[in-house]
Order: sequence, then structure tokens, then C-alpha cells
Amino acid sequence: MSRNNIIGLVIIFALVIGYSIWMSPSKEDVRKAKLQADSVARAERLDSIARATQKLVEDTLKKTDVPAKPADTLKQTPVATEVYGSFANVANGSEKFYTLENEVLRLKISARGGRVWSAELKNYQTYDTLPLVLFEGDSNRFDLEFNTEDLKSINTGNLYFVPSPESANLGDSVSIAGKDSVQFALRIYPGSDSTGTGSKYIEYVYTLKKNDYMVGYQVRLVGLGNTIARNTRDIAIAWSTDMLRQEKSFKTELSQATIYYMDNTGEVDNLKETKDSQERITSAVKWVSYKTQFFSASFIAGDAFSSADIETVSFKENSDRKLKSMKSNYLLSYDPTKDQQYDLKFYFGPNKFRTLKKYDLNLERQIPLGWSFRPIAWFNKYVVVLIFNWLEKYGLNYGLIILIMTIMLKIVLLPIAYKTYMSSAKMRVLKPEVDEISAKYPKQEDAMKKQQATMALYKKAGVNPMSGCVPMLLQFPILIAMFRFFPASIELRQQSFLWAHDLSSYDSIYNLPFNIPFYGDHVSLFTLLMTISTIIYTKINNDMMGSTNQMPGMKTMMYLMPVMFLGFFNNYSAGLSYYYLLANLFTFAQMWLIRRFVDEAKLHARIQENKAKPVKKSSFQQRLEDMAKQQGYRTKK
Repeated sequence: MSRNNIIGLVIIFALVIGYSIWMSPSKEDVRKAKLQADSVARAERLDSIARATQKLVEDTLKKTDVPAKPADTLKQTPVATEVYGSFANVANGSEKFYTLENEVLRLKISARGGRVWSAELKNYQTYDTLPLVLFEGDSNRFDLEFNTEDLKSINTGNLYFVPSPESANLGDSVSIAGKDSVQFALRIYPGSDSTGTGSKYIEYVYTLKKNDYMVGYQVRLVGLGNTIARNTRDIAIAWSTDMLRQEKSFKTELSQATIYYMDNTGEVDNLKETKDSQERITSAVKWVSYKTQFFSASFIAGDAFSSADIETVSFKENSDRKLKSMKSNYLLSYDPTKDQQYDLKFYFGPNKFRTLKKYDLNLERQIPLGWSFRPIAWFNKYVVVLIFNWLEKYGLNYGLIILIMTIMLKIVLLPIAYKTYMSSAKMRVLKPEVDEISAKYPKQEDAMKKQQATMALYKKAGVNPMSGCVPMLLQFPILIAMFRFFPASIELRQQSFLWAHDLSSYDSIYNLPFNIPFYGDHVSLFTLLMTISTIIYTKINNDMMGSTNQMPGMKTMMYLMPVMFLGFFNNYSAGLSYYYLLANLFTFAQMWLIRRFVDEAKLHARIQENKAKPVKKSSFQQRLEDMAKQQGYRTKK
């Protein structure tokens, strides 16, 4: 073998080794792959539990010649024993409800599954004045799932709980009644004791505090070391519910309903609102929240869930008031050698910034204030929300609050408005000279010369054509911040002003007998007035600028844009259209006020004086000229 062949083989061998090292996964990649594999295994395990349980029920029922029924409706003891083993004694029972409430929240808890059957927010109503219930009925399922030592797959959602000995004395309805907090516990006992005080049990403890939407939820597994399979290392949780419609606009509410979650680092994310979605979260999760437009039902870990699977499925309008189905699955670590206690929480309440902020869990990040672009979020959080909350204390109508807040913002932005007006005024007085330059260079091929001459004129007159754009750019984030704030503000919900019955939804002065695509089946007066005022502002602004050099079609587009927005805002928050209308009206007032104090004749004279003065060179220009002179001197030499 020649020397070149040996060298070639060595190089090939080195390349193979190097490529394998380079392509080998990092420790982080291995960790993520393991988490994903565990998550997949967990999902498969949950599915297998459900399938195995149902198959065992059907096979057992065939053996006993009993017609097939769902697992949770078994009434025959032999069948229940075959399916549930040591938990057969609690597989049968009658539906019973317990009520737990404080000043703001009423929970209905079912004996079957020990789950929250319904959650009612006592201080709120639906758009059609019904009690506001986030969810209710069997559509809300909350199950612990595990295997027993006798090889049975148990789902607690099918079992019947009874009050603990301490809670049995409280009755079926437990109210906070002036106390700081109340507790209510439900248990299931494996073995022969279904109602007694056995030493082995699964217990759910609900804790409700005064004037609080947060519900303490403890899960206790006591004395089950020989009941739950000894190789068990985690307990699965499955939570699913159908969130109900609460708002007038089904389409708008549906477009804002989704699942939010926060990982253990504090980062908040969500599934897409506008389409059905599902996601497997392989990192640790602190909480998962089922959010609608103004309300949410959240499940919060004491420490963190190792991972979570989440999914949303939308309903069609008029589906028994159902809005969107939301599902999630979790794992809780389990140690078979000792009793377990999991300190969890539920939040059933409004998406109100101050309310969510006090829990210090980043739950307020569910409110869409523009978190993806921090300046907008900061402006909403530290300016708009604070002003809004401060004005709320005086008990003013929310229409007046929006009016006062608009005045305050316009006063703050007055220097920017003045700067913008002065820039347009300078451009306006120079327009005759700009027209002369255009007449001097009428040909298309002279466009560069015309541009250079125009810029030379602006420079000599001391006018910066871009100076009016910067103030406008500074105002743009504020406009977007308002666009995010008003539709997300629960404070405006069901608050009337003038002809609008609900500032958080669209106002309608006339319902059309037909639906217009991209517009709707009603006429929103605030949106119509806002559109008219925007067109007037566009006309005034064009007249003030006296612009004749716009790109072809640009002038038409500037008038067409407000008309296009008419269709969009017609179905949006009336409070937002009202704010934009006020902003336009106050802009007109500012322009009139500034124009009274600006003498354009004197401004023109001052510009002519500037033109007569020598143009002051910048330090950068001076350095360039000095370098050129030095280079020229050296070349001659």
C-alpha cells in the first residue's frame, strides 16, 4: 500500500470519527429525548389504562351474561370486584353533591369522582344575565389513574367518595360564613369499609379562603403501600372540561380561548387560539390554565409537574353554550414506601390583572397585553393599567374613565404632536420651491438629480424631512398598546356608556337582516364614527402637507385603509373604537390649537434666513474633507 493510500485512509478514518462525535447528541439533547420518551410512555399508559378497564368490564359482563354498560355505571358486585378489585366497594353509589362557597365563588362538588362538578362566579353574569358558570356537569372530569397490586387499572373518576369524619359534620353545604377559611374533605376507602374511618384511603381536601378565587386542593394517599402496585413510580392525572360561552360575540370569545401554561423557569406560553391544537410539554410545568376571553380555570402544582399533555377542540356556535373543550394530562411522582401528600391549587376566577398579579405566579400573563413585544406590554402594565385602576377608585363611569385617560395621554404626547406639526409646516412652506425643482427636472431619468436638489434645499433651509416621522413612530406603540388593552380589559365587561351596553364587546344601533362578509350583521356606531373621523383626519393631514408627489395609488390607499378597518372594528370592543374616536377628536383640537400659535409667514421668513447662512458642516464631513486635502497634498508631493 502506498504512502498516499495510507494517508487517505487515515483522513477518511479521522473524518468518520469526527463526524460521529459532531453528530452525537449533547447531554441536553439526551435529557430532552428522555423526557419526551417518558411523556410518550405516559400518554400510552393513560390510553392503555382506559382501554384495559373498558375491555375488562366488557369481558366480565359477557361472562355474567349482563348487558354491556360503561365502567362507571356498574351495579353488580361480582362485576365491580372483577374490574376494581380492592376498590370494588366504592364503584357503586348514588350521585350526591356538596356545595362549598365563599363571597365570590360557589363550587359544586360531586361524590362521584370527588371532583368539582361546577364552578360559579357569584359576582358575574353571562351576556344574557344568567349566573356565570365556567363549566358544569360530567364534561368536567378530574381523575387519578394508577394500577393496584391485584393488577387492576383504577380511575378515581368512576368511584364514589364520602366526606371524611371531620367533614361529615359540616353537612352538604359548607359556607365560609364569616370565617377566614373552610375545608371540606372527601375520601374513598379500599377494602370492605366504604363509609367508615379506615386507615387506608385516598382523600381530596378542598380549602376555600375569604373573598378568594384560589382553591386549595390536597391529594392524600394514606396507607396504600400494599394497595397501589409496588412498582408504581408516578400517579397519572387527567383533567378535561368543556368551557362554557359567557360573552355576546361567540366568534370573538372563541378566538381568545385556549390553554396557557408556565414552565418552572417562569416562561408563559400557550396553544394557538384560532385553531384546535395539542402539544406535549416535556419540561417541568408549574401551572396549566383553561382560559376564555375574560375568565379562566387553572390547575397549579405545589412544586411542578414533570411534564404535561394539553389539547383544545372548538365547538360550533349554539352547541349547548359550549365554547371549547380543553384537556390536559400530568404525572405526580409516587413513593410506595410512604404516605403521599400533594399540595395543589385551582384558580376559578376572572382574568383581572390585579387579581391574578397578587398570586405571584405570572397568571396575569394570560391577559393579552402585548407580551410578545415588551415595550407595549410595559406601557400597558406600568402606565395604562395603573391609570385605569387609579381612576376606578372614584367610581366613575368607564366611558368617562376612557375620556379622562385619553386627555391625560394627549397632554403627555403634546410635545410630540407639536414637533410633528412643525415638521409638516416647514415642508408646507417649502412646497412652492420643491414644485419648482420638480418642474426643472420633469424627466424620469432626472429623478436622481431632482432628489439631490430637493435634499440640498431641505439641508440649506435647515429642514429635516424625517423629523415628522420619528414622533409618529413614538406614538405607534401607544396605539398598539391600546389595541391590546381594551379588548382584554374585564373592567369594561358589561359596562354601559351612551348607546353601548357592553364596552368590552361591539355596540349595535341597528341589526341587519343579513350578514355582510367581513363586516357582520349589525352596525356599530362607535366604529362608524371612528372611521369617519379617521377619513377627515386623513383629508386634513393631506391638505396641510399639500402633498402632490405621493406614489401613484398611495393617496387612494390612505382613504381606503379606514374603510377596511370599518369591517374589522365593527365586531370588536366598543371601548376601543370609542378611544380611537376620542384620540382623533383630540388630535383635531391639538392641530387647531397649535396652528393658532404658529405663524407660517414668520416660519417661512426664518427658513429663508437659514438658507442665506452658510451650511454648517458636521464634524464627520469636516474630517472627510481634511483627509481628502491631506491625500491630495501627499499625491502632489
